[in-house]
Amino acid sequence: MTACIFVFWAIIHPVHSHSAFVVLLLPSRSSSLYSAFSRHPEFRRSEAYVMAATKTTKCLVVGAGPVGALSALYAARRGWDVEVYELRGDLRDESITPLNFTKSINLALSERGIHAMRHSGSEKLVDAILDETIPMYGRMIHGEGKTGNFTEESQQYDVHGRYIHAVDRANLNKLLLDEVEALPNVKLHFNHKLTGADYIQKKAWFEQQVARKPQTADGAQAQQSQLDQRAKEIEIDFDLILGCDGAHSSVRYHMMKFVRMNYEQTYIDTLWCEFTIPPATPSFPSQRTSPSSKDGFATSPNHLHIWPNSDKMFIAIPSLDKSFTCTLFAPASTFAALESQPETISAFFRENFPGASELIGEDRLRKQFATNPHLPLISIKCHPHHFTSTGVILGDAAHAMVPFYGQGMNAGLEDVRVLFQHLDAHPATAEGRRAGLETYTAERAADAHTINDLALANYWEMHAGVRSPLYLLRKQVEEFLSDKLPSTGFATQYSRVSFSNQRYSEVAETVARQGRILVGGMLGSVVVPALGWAAWWVWRYQNASRTGVAATKGFAGLGGVFERVGRWFT
Repeated sequence: MTACIFVFWAIIHPVHSHSAFVVLLLPSRSSSLYSAFSRHPEFRRSEAYVMAATKTTKCLVVGAGPVGALSALYAARRGWDVEVYELRGDLRDESITPLNFTKSINLALSERGIHAMRHSGSEKLVDAILDETIPMYGRMIHGEGKTGNFTEESQQYDVHGRYIHAVDRANLNKLLLDEVEALPNVKLHFNHKLTGADYIQKKAWFEQQVARKPQTADGAQAQQSQLDQRAKEIEIDFDLILGCDGAHSSVRYHMMKFVRMNYEQTYIDTLWCEFTIPPATPSFPSQRTSPSSKDGFATSPNHLHIWPNSDKMFIAIPSLDKSFTCTLFAPASTFAALESQPETISAFFRENFPGASELIGEDRLRKQFATNPHLPLISIKCHPHHFTSTGVILGDAAHAMVPFYGQGMNAGLEDVRVLFQHLDAHPATAEGRRAGLETYTAERAADAHTINDLALANYWEMHAGVRSPLYLLRKQVEEFLSDKLPSTGFATQYSRVSFSNQRYSEVAETVARQGRILVGGMLGSVVVPALGWAAWWVWRYQNASRTGVAATKGFAGLGGVFERVGRWFT
């Protein structure tokens, strides 16, 4: 009776500070008393009802990277019991190697990822993350002038001055995991490998990996008993499992045993290798700096640097320690040639990426190419992303993409926001989750496929388009219309992808429509006068000499030029 009186008083006097006590005093959901209260309209709108209706949901999050950590945060904020399982050790430990086998990797954080984190319920999280980032206002295109001098050309990302953020993946992951670990309804489990999942019986099995002891000086593994080495398997019940475990997802693998999933995996003919440009300090006397160098950085800290080439490119992203994380992208045949003749790496860089080797340093360039792994690039599409009410995959597990749009992590974080937006739109029951996951897949799969395609196409823009007159012309026209005539709704594809939350599929449709409009305008301002000129040539043709006839036929060839331009714009 006391619980009844307290709950009724809380409904009449909805003071936020009492909501936690209401949850503690509520009867079980299976009781007739709870059923009577749940029918009251004010109670159904109260925070107590929301927490009571969802507090028993058991959610497993597999993968503790940025997407997994944010997923756990969203789930925990809804009162769910959350357990996070990660194959590797604690990712906040600097000795843990990421799944891409590199120690230092910088990422581009843009509006979609920021927006998703702002909706996590952690007010100070985004500010703490952004305090540890570096703004990048555009691309810096590096090249070589006619006299052999190194050149730099800045291309701003956005006519309105918006920018993306260079962020250290490890630090971002740490801040997210710290936020998650502080919640009382979340448990973190590291060194746990998913070995099986039954999405009908709602059971998952994990092997508890034994952390290896440090190696001895001669490289021999320290003695451990066979019992200690044997992995122990545990069985965990769940209501919903969120697969955030990367491109080679175990959650997806086991889900495919239960759902007819269309799956497409593609390796492009491009490998990548990581390099580092050190800070511009006396500690590196052999290093040079570029004209845009400032504040201890060897080159501009507020740009994403690109050395473009016909079929390869080299990029550099700034880090807080004033170094740059760099990446070489090149065909597999190029890597094979360099691996067979590693002494040619310096000459290769001087020929293809002028100025880059001087920023890195010749000795460091050779050492880093020899010691850092040469890794493939994978693109994954699949559909659906869920199974009934019990499983869903997010991030790279659902749509691993090439890195050329800087949207891999941002799209994964956006997955989390969109997923819970759909779940929140339905009752907090198994049937509600089923409906929410169905509508989520219906929306998100199309967007995931689109950004995969856009990321692959953006490789051309980065290594060739940044020097293309037609590309730069379209960019200038769209930016002019966006800035001077905003009512037209024009914006570049890059700004729509990086500085808005418009659905990726809608971005592609809108940009294609803009292209058709631009072609129509070009036809009106160029082709119509040209047709008048052509009519004059037709009149001349009747009385023309052989030379005139040849000239007329030559003019007709311009049609092919206009056709190619039209295809590019659309």
